[in-house]
Amino acid sequence: MINLEKLSQYQESLGYLGQQMNFPEKMTFHPKLFEDTITTAHPGYEDLVVYREIMMNYTLSEIKAIYTDTFDFSKKNPLYMTFNKFDTQKERGQMLAKLKVLYEMFGLKMVDNELSDYLPLMLQFLQVADFSNDDRARENLQLVIMIIEDGTYEMANAIAKNNNPYAFVVSALRKTLKACIMSSKEVGNHA
Repeated sequence: MINLEKLSQYQESLGYLGQQMNFPEKMTFHPKLFEDTITTAHPGYEDLVVYREIMMNYTLSEIKAIYTDTFDFSKKNPLYMTFNKFDTQKERGQMLAKLKVLYEMFGLKMVDNELSDYLPLMLQFLQVADFSNDDRARENLQLVIMIIEDGTYEMANAIAKNNNPYAFVVSALRKTLKACIMSSKEVGNHA
């Protein structure tokens, strides 16, 4: 079960992680963005420090090439979280439609040219979603987090084997989401 208070605490950092998983631009690596968003207490802090240190050794063109090789030219590492998860296009289409409705239910208007399971979009949704005092929040946000967890599991293992710098971002993301899941003790207290 999702701990909405923890999720709320990490909303800005989920947006930061989404920006890191988007196609790189010069502002992606601006130090102030990192310093204003990620604290030493953040679950992914150490991974993100290593990631930033690695990326600072590359030019923006080299980073773009790493990004493209990692995500755009590999079916093993799609940024579309349901891409490899459904047996039929119909099932995937239904999930994409459900995600789109969910985003709009919590105030995010999707652009027409992006699929609703695109990881940076999902993280942007978690960043901007207004779920305070909404009885539907826990169940619906849990669905989004489960899709991200499932979609990044194999990716995390595959890119870590190749010493890819994006492995640190995926690891930081997974640690952040794990921190938003209630322990069985917390669940008992909320029941």
